[in-house]
Amino acid sequence: MRFSVKKGAPVLALALALSACGTSGGDDDEASGGGGEAGSCEDVAIGYFGALTGSAANLGINIRNGVELAVNQFNEENEDCQVTLEEYDSAGDPNQATGLATQAIGDENVIGIVGPAFSGESDTAGPIFAEGGLPTISASATNPDLSQNGWDTFHRVLGNDATQGPAAAAYIQELGSESVFVVDDASAYGAGLAEIVVEDLGDAVVGEDTIQTGQTDFSATVTAIRSSNAEAVFFGGYYAEAGLLVQQMRGAGVEATFVVADGVKDPGFIEAAGDAAEGTVITCPCVPPEEEQDFYSAFEEEFGTAPATYSAEAYDAANVLLEGILEGNTDRESLLEWINDYEGQGITKNITFDEDGEPQEVAVWAYIVEDGEIVAEQEIETD
Repeated sequence: MRFSVKKGAPVLALALALSACGTSGGDDDEASGGGGEAGSCEDVAIGYFGALTGSAANLGINIRNGVELAVNQFNEENEDCQVTLEEYDSAGDPNQATGLATQAIGDENVIGIVGPAFSGESDTAGPIFAEGGLPTISASATNPDLSQNGWDTFHRVLGNDATQGPAAAAYIQELGSESVFVVDDASAYGAGLAEIVVEDLGDAVVGEDTIQTGQTDFSATVTAIRSSNAEAVFFGGYYAEAGLLVQQMRGAGVEATFVVADGVKDPGFIEAAGDAAEGTVITCPCVPPEEEQDFYSAFEEEFGTAPATYSAEAYDAANVLLEGILEGNTDRESLLEWINDYEGQGITKNITFDEDGEPQEVAVWAYIVEDGEIVAEQEIETD
């Protein structure tokens, strides 16, 4: 697959062409769905599965808030079809995912899950959800292997790292960096993404290293980076470690361009890095929401802040489930069939899934840290 960078690409004009549940057809003046005749929705719930606590909690809360907004709007518009939101806080820890997935499977009222949020916990929980027939739609888990396990319950609404990795490599090359040092955090997400970037950059990679989540002293890694004279550093991992790593790089006089991916796209990165975050390039298979969207203003009103990383994707994922429920799919089996056959316009993309649960429309964007803010720069177009 060949990649090119679309300079100055505008934010996609994504109208809220929403249906009764906010995903297809309908009046785009409404911030969410609703309306229509509901079937029996007694004791029906969907779940959010991901971190609400722990070092990567910010990313999980972004996603949970997107789901919560969709559910709240749905319930406001459908008095006879009320849906409960259950939360499964994994703290981003794959070791907790087994028990939580078993808990979700055991609650017969829960007929769909938005999540799991991260790749590691998705890998652990995926076979349990598949065995229990509980359909899932992740708004953020990007490891490519997740869709290759034969889990008929697995879906995601964003491009995986087989798309993001090559796009990140192409962008690094577009920056003119001829030598790159690659670091990962040993997680299923970070290590998998870094491996793809290394493969695509080939001989341009002048060094590699692995750190651990929770680590705070990166002096050995920084020394290796400095010794390599790399013009760019790519990090596969999450924002807590990324912030400290780039801070220590700059403190040691390393001026290489710092390139990271979606796990770092959070204000927590800037809080951890301080001024050292400036100029960091962030790739993400996520489309920046437009301020003109009803979703954007509704999110701000609900939570007092603008939509953040994967809030919009989570809103789309939740609305796929909610529209299915409104259409009378109030058990796991029928809701799974609904998702597999689904096609509708969300706020991030036109949503439809292939036989592996992958979205058939994807986009990768480059963001940059400017003046202490994460700013959408351009779409990295895939050809």
